[in-house]
Amino acid sequence: MDIQGIKQRFGIIGNSPGLIRAIEVAVQVAPTDLSVLVSGESGTGKEIFPQIIHQYSARKHGKYIAVNCGAIPEGTIDSELFGHEKGAFTGALSDRKGYFEEANGGTIFLDEVGELPLSTQVRLLRVLETGEFIKVGSSKVIKTNVRVIAATNLDIPKAIEENKFREDLYYRLNTVPIIVMPLRDRAEDILLLFRRFARDFAEKYRMPPLMLNEDARQAMVNYTWPGNVRQLKNITEQISIIEKERDISAEALEAYLPVVKGTNLPAILKSPQDKSFNSEREILYQVLFDMKRDMSDLKKLVLDLMQNGSEDQLSGDQAQIIRNLYRDEDEGFVAESKPAQSIHIDHMDKENIQDTEEFVEESLSLEEKEIELITKALEKHKGKRKYAAMDLGISERTLYRKIKEYNING
Repeated sequence: MDIQGIKQRFGIIGNSPGLIRAIEVAVQVAPTDLSVLVSGESGTGKEIFPQIIHQYSARKHGKYIAVNCGAIPEGTIDSELFGHEKGAFTGALSDRKGYFEEANGGTIFLDEVGELPLSTQVRLLRVLETGEFIKVGSSKVIKTNVRVIAATNLDIPKAIEENKFREDLYYRLNTVPIIVMPLRDRAEDILLLFRRFARDFAEKYRMPPLMLNEDARQAMVNYTWPGNVRQLKNITEQISIIEKERDISAEALEAYLPVVKGTNLPAILKSPQDKSFNSEREILYQVLFDMKRDMSDLKKLVLDLMQNGSEDQLSGDQAQIIRNLYRDEDEGFVAESKPAQSIHIDHMDKENIQDTEEFVEESLSLEEKEIELITKALEKHKGKRKYAAMDLGISERTLYRKIKEYNING
């Protein structure tokens, strides 16, 4: 399999493992007639892979029809896909062939298939299962021999839960899945794409190509690119036209990069079933934060009692907190035999309480924990950031940003 030749033929730029894997799957599935579902965020270039599949299949001499399902109004989508008879609805002045009839013997690409209405999904499922469909306003069954490739940027399993997409259609389309990685997960491809776009626009507008200094290159790689390759191309074109200087600095570049909301700090994932290393580490952070809050509340309670010098004001909840604090696994509650009003804390040393608080503050510092984990990972892998990032369960770009932020020698 000549991957490099395929990339050149279809204008694909990049060497990331995820991209190469997607190309390999497309070429391998091409000779079959299996349905394929291409998934990925908007702007990742999903439309290239149906073309690869069609050109490397036995149907390459047949028609290839690409349909943007999200751009066709719901009232006319059935007519567009399956055709209609004369008089089937207002404005149907003559018979019309649909895309499935036109593409007979070839391939039809249904882009944004998740936007199809449920009634149309039923018709599509019948075509996939039997190769038959009925025109709008007709009762005659028409046979078609067409390869269906679909693409979506939606979370289809979530759409199924919300009754917006048929589960049986999803499994019928998803016979062979192809995942197109977002640009933020293809860090090694970002600068390659920028150089290609900069060269193309330099030729188009007859001007010298753009060049990035070191800081600008790092800013380009660290940016999350929510619009993926499409956004990178548009921004490159903007800079090519607007900037007079051809040597672009990080400050000049950042003026074109929209601020992306969010953070790369650990956060609790919504799915409790996720048992990956990342989620367990994030849950640990949350537990530590809860412990810190509980200890702070306890400290305030104890100091308040010591400052007021009154033990008669202990509520039942406060007494229970004190009991829990002095729980002994072998002897039961130390204060079990004492009523709430007679619990004494005179023997507690204020300095010890202060020391305890200082220890909790230090050990539960998120920043220090991150520095400690990053330092240990770098030492373990002898400064090799790629393997340290894999060990930590974060991307290499995030690790680089953390090293720079915390000024870690790595």
